[in-house]
Amino acid sequence: MKIDYKVNEKYDGKKVYHVLQGQMKLSSRLIKNLKKHDGILLNGVSARTIDPVHSGDIVSAVIEYSEDINILPEESDISIIYEDECFLAVDKKAGVPVHPSAGHQTGTLVHMVLAHFIKQGLSVKARPINRLDKDTSGIVLFAKNSYVQDRLISQMKSNRVEKIYLGIVHGVYDPPEGIIDLPIARKDNSTIERTIDPKGDPSLTRYKTIEIRKDLSLIQFALETGRTHQIRVHTKAMGHPLLGDWLYSDIRTDLIDRQALHSTLLAFDHPITSERIILNAPIPEDMRKVLRN
Repeated sequence: MKIDYKVNEKYDGKKVYHVLQGQMKLSSRLIKNLKKHDGILLNGVSARTIDPVHSGDIVSAVIEYSEDINILPEESDISIIYEDECFLAVDKKAGVPVHPSAGHQTGTLVHMVLAHFIKQGLSVKARPINRLDKDTSGIVLFAKNSYVQDRLISQMKSNRVEKIYLGIVHGVYDPPEGIIDLPIARKDNSTIERTIDPKGDPSLTRYKTIEIRKDLSLIQFALETGRTHQIRVHTKAMGHPLLGDWLYSDIRTDLIDRQALHSTLLAFDHPITSERIILNAPIPEDMRKVLRN
């Protein structure tokens, strides 16, 4: 992947480094890697970061180097929503962890995506931008290099990424549409569970009732913040927890074998073209089946 920038008057007389870090917003880590792999060009010719630039010059960053990968790839069918030279979006199945952890050394989405990259002739790490719980299905976005990763994470931090989920909850919300504004913190003596706590991090979830079926409701959730287990904690606090949520609900069910939560929409600005990208993943069959009953 090659990123070009035409030098304007602001950077006239400055150094290549100032353009890379300032206007092009490359991290110091990435600039160091580009230097190592001869990936910095000035008007199409290999350049040093200390070389001066002038108005009209073209500074380029060529990100095409191989990375050391310490995870063994695992071939598996993955449902690809969108892919280009910058990123890959996958519709994750419920029951699949996103990344390796102490309890999941194999069989993760990262292992599967690595195998997909290798088939394409890429030797790059699988960099998940957003994280979903193992039993939450839906959209997971992977960057193909550290520049794209940095730009997408920057959008996350500045709240420019739209994240919408669909969930099935017990009961009916009153009012049917509103905002849940309750701070969330880690629960005492637990490494996993979160709880509502006045001293916790500010957490904001917008909800809207889409459909009511008997004693269950299909709810659309839009996240304004991205706390761990945010929707699961907020639905519990509302008195209408997610169907099948073994951690945050005491209501047993045989309608579904996981929390009924699905990441259905992810929208962000393309890190190179600035085009607004809107990704969609339809509600999965196990949740459809619940709504048909």
